[in-house]
Amino acid sequence: MAKVFTVVFLLLNALGLAVGIKLDGNGYTDILIAINPAVPENKELITQIKEMITSGSEYLFQALNNIVFFKEVNILVPPTWYGTYEKAIRETYEKANVIIDQPNPEFGDEPYTKQMKGCGEEGEHIHFTPDFLLEDHFLNTYGPRGKVFVHEWAHLRWGVFDEYNKRKPFYLSGKQIEATRCIRDISGKRFKVTNGKHVPCVDDVETGLPTEGCLFFPDREQETSASIMYMQSLDSVKAFCSVEEHNTEAPNMQNEKCDYKATHTVIFQESVDSDALNTLTPLQSSPPAPIFKLIQRQHRIVCLILDVSGSMQENERLLRLQQAATLFLSEIVEKGAHVGIVQFSTKADIVSPLTEADDKASRDSLIRKLPKTASGKTNMCTGLQLGFEVLRKDDGSTNGDEVIFLTDGEATDKVEDCLQLAVNSGAIINTIALGPTASNVLKTMANLTDGKFILANQTLLSNQLVEAFSFFSMSDGDLTKQTIQLVSTGKTTADWFNGTVPIDRTVGNSTTFTIIYERSTPTVYIESPSGQVYNQAHITENTATKMITLNIPGTTEPGDWKYSFLNKPTNAQSITLTVMSRAAHEDVPPITVNAKTNQPTSDGSKPMVVHADVRQKYLPVLGAKVMATLESDTGHSEHLYLLDNGAGADSFKDDGVYFRYFTKFKTGRYNLKVHVTSKDGDISLSPRRYSGALYVPGYIVNGELELNPPKPPIKVQPADVGNFTRTATGESFVVIIPPDVPQPNFPPNRVTDLSAEIQEDTVLLNWTAPGEDYDQGTAKSYEIKWSESLETLQKNFSSANPLNTSALQPQEAGLVEQHSFLPDIPVQNGTTLFFALRSEDKGAIKSEVSNIAGAKKFVPGSRPAEILNPGLNLSTIVISICVVAVVVSLIVAVIRWAIKLKKTGGFLLETELV
Repeated sequence: MAKVFTVVFLLLNALGLAVGIKLDGNGYTDILIAINPAVPENKELITQIKEMITSGSEYLFQALNNIVFFKEVNILVPPTWYGTYEKAIRETYEKANVIIDQPNPEFGDEPYTKQMKGCGEEGEHIHFTPDFLLEDHFLNTYGPRGKVFVHEWAHLRWGVFDEYNKRKPFYLSGKQIEATRCIRDISGKRFKVTNGKHVPCVDDVETGLPTEGCLFFPDREQETSASIMYMQSLDSVKAFCSVEEHNTEAPNMQNEKCDYKATHTVIFQESVDSDALNTLTPLQSSPPAPIFKLIQRQHRIVCLILDVSGSMQENERLLRLQQAATLFLSEIVEKGAHVGIVQFSTKADIVSPLTEADDKASRDSLIRKLPKTASGKTNMCTGLQLGFEVLRKDDGSTNGDEVIFLTDGEATDKVEDCLQLAVNSGAIINTIALGPTASNVLKTMANLTDGKFILANQTLLSNQLVEAFSFFSMSDGDLTKQTIQLVSTGKTTADWFNGTVPIDRTVGNSTTFTIIYERSTPTVYIESPSGQVYNQAHITENTATKMITLNIPGTTEPGDWKYSFLNKPTNAQSITLTVMSRAAHEDVPPITVNAKTNQPTSDGSKPMVVHADVRQKYLPVLGAKVMATLESDTGHSEHLYLLDNGAGADSFKDDGVYFRYFTKFKTGRYNLKVHVTSKDGDISLSPRRYSGALYVPGYIVNGELELNPPKPPIKVQPADVGNFTRTATGESFVVIIPPDVPQPNFPPNRVTDLSAEIQEDTVLLNWTAPGEDYDQGTAKSYEIKWSESLETLQKNFSSANPLNTSALQPQEAGLVEQHSFLPDIPVQNGTTLFFALRSEDKGAIKSEVSNIAGAKKFVPGSRPAEILNPGLNLSTIVISICVVAVVVSLIVAVIRWAIKLKKTGGFLLETELV
């Protein structure tokens, strides 16, 4: 088996992933922009998208010294838009690099990029709103759209971060106040604006920084050409901040996440394109304009290609297929989808031609045609070829169509012969490996056709095959149409199987309870939160497939639903429960869970990273309990609690994305399942925002402040959705540890959240404890170094000053560590110290050096009086001097007048003046 896995592993790495942005020579291709169905049809929107990318390509070409540009872009329009568009092939909404949708409630019309990984790693997607693209008043506050797109592209593609900080807009450099920016050469002034009027900023004596509400207004005319990641709206800004220009003092996300490295450095040394960017030859002339293709995906066309070879009779595999496919056809596949069914063994047969699933009758008709017998050999290519024939019946092509291909065995024909056929078909091929002997080529086929690969255990209790079919939904971006799996659970019992299903307020339509039993019909008792009882009189049973279904009419009552299933015979049997539902309201998106790993294959040399994105459309769900179960086809199983704590594998705390390292793997194919529960279902603003373009409140023009229109306030009220639960399946992955290679001994994970603070003469350090093996277990010891030089810690950690950590015993991974000490040297006011650490495990294996934390000593009230009011600019000072001169002249004139009066007898007045 290891030899077969190795062949598949090499093939996957040689062929690479079929989806995603590519760099073809000097031009970026396969960029996918998708418009959400909530956006009204508007041809001008398409025009503005094209203009943004075209001007952005010219700007990018200049910013990166004539190396790269945007070459080919696909724009996926909603299925509801009229017009003549090309048929989408393997482009789907969920794969979009850029989405055009209504505003994120947290950000309004502000452009942003969803980044949830570390420095140099690609982001998830860019989000623009229709208003941002159509309304020209945004041009003054954010700059030309093409420049904004390049700013966001750098987040998305190269994993760099913003060089401003809305929460820390100013910092002290020595004793001088500076705006948080890169580079320092960007000039401007500070004011506080109230009711459209500006006044000088006031400084806080305790911090030395301007009080809340003080803003930095840049000069409209600048001399510097950097930096795009700070303020691309400035006309002079045409480059990324280089190492010579980079401001390492600024408390911004770029410094925090990228260890004080310049954006230009990250792009050329750490990004996904770094190798190519350093080898490409600059073009001698301007590149051509981008090529745009408008594409559209209409109703879903899908063919189930099902294995009915003799081995499917074993271990009730055929019955499991019938149960899972029944649930897919009755509840999961979207209304209006066209479904065909093909079965294959020694030969292949069309079980059902393409049939529209528009009502219960058509769905039931498809269910009745599901295969019921199995025999013969496993000729996979025969089934695939006939499946393509079925798909061609609607329009003569398989481009953009979809396949769900299931088999439990190795192919008896040369499946390699039909791999190229699969790739050339233009169809998306999702594959299910049922059981441990299913062909390893299924992973390759799914990979090469932008499909998904799922490993499913054949046992009833695992319910994995039902979950696999539930995973194969296709969304056009309208989450209210999507079937949400709330619960997937099971139990082997000789009496009662009891539990509770919380139905939250975001779901409730088309709610179904599906019970699958092993041998005999259990007694069903389901009670709503208000006490209404559903029992045998309300269910539909299919004894052939051993399935019981309860459809809750109307919109399901929110709250805790109780269920009890009684196994009447004395012999124990397995019973499973699957609960599904859809959005309760068309204008309220449901809570969803998206589970993934960071790589489709692993050779065991590096840990896998598992994550689950829990949100209500764009709003993150915080404080959930997220459990991932990873089970291999060899029986190895691990449970991981995923965390949103900003440490270990998790790059950002409280963003609704939960992470954990997976280190205890063995050779095999793994199924991924995530179970999410929440007792306090509050949907609220995340404490952090994604990376995005900076809103500029105004500019200094010819020495005067010109204000931009105020940014509309964002008001998001926390939504109490009630208790909720979700069960989600992620794509399966393959681990292939070479023979005779022992289980790797991983180091502790790199600490990424080290922070430092100087309180009087004491330094306080905080961080999250790493583990013995990445974020599992407890490390043995810490090594902490400090320096007054940032460069020392960046380039030569070992040569920095050590701290005595002999008394510092590491805690269990995930707990908060604190360490305070008195420096060996006097720390003067205004001095900045830098700190970094690494940990060591019991095998003396050391972690990577942590992020570098800086701390500045500031004595309250220590700033010189002449800079306590930096809002006074040169003009103000000149005017003040003039006023003083006028007053002095007036006093002198009065005195002279008084003396003259004395000489004429005005003694009383002279006396009073004296």
